[in-house]
Amino acid sequence: MATEGSSKTIVYAALAGNILVAATKIGAAAWTGSSAMMSEAVHSVVDSTNEVLLLYGYHRASRPPDESHPLGYGRELYFWSFIVALLIFSLGAGVSLYQGVIHVTAPEPIEDPVVSFVVLGLLFLFEAASWLFALRRFRSEHARFGWYEAFVRSKDPPAFMVLLEDSAALIGIVIAAATTAAAVLVAQPVWDASARS
Repeated sequence: MATEGSSKTIVYAALAGNILVAATKIGAAAWTGSSAMMSEAVHSVVDSTNEVLLLYGYHRASRPPDESHPLGYGRELYFWSFIVALLIFSLGAGVSLYQGVIHVTAPEPIEDPVVSFVVLGLLFLFEAASWLFALRRFRSEHARFGWYEAFVRSKDPPAFMVLLEDSAALIGIVIAAATTAAAVLVAQPVWDASARS
């Protein structure tokens, strides 16, 4: 099916991008000691896990019909998309909130903020490229519908899951940059720690 193939391409592209982005963020967080950067790294690791689960969902859904499932396993893709949504909101948000509380109560200064800003700028470009790729694919397959109707009618949850995930990543990068800038400008590392919570 063409839609499944293009959606799988979106998921593979997002997975490759998120693995590279997560490695970059972890390195930058270790170098600078930035809480915001570590929070961003956790977000990217969760995103990478999400893409792996979506690909697993595609694998499970593509099994042929059998006696116990005469109509096939296609609905398993919805189950794995639901699991991804749970991970995004529980694991990603939970770890970030936990780390935020720890670093707000005992904030540490950023050692090299220039590295954080350069990395965040590059990450924004990488995530924006992935977001644009997902947006173009989504629009090409749902051009005749409005946004809401396209989300409701879609039979391919991973296509819009990646789009929403990349949107959240871009917002997170902007928040991380703003709080890092605030921490540097007012010389109060608590601003950097607030990005986690």
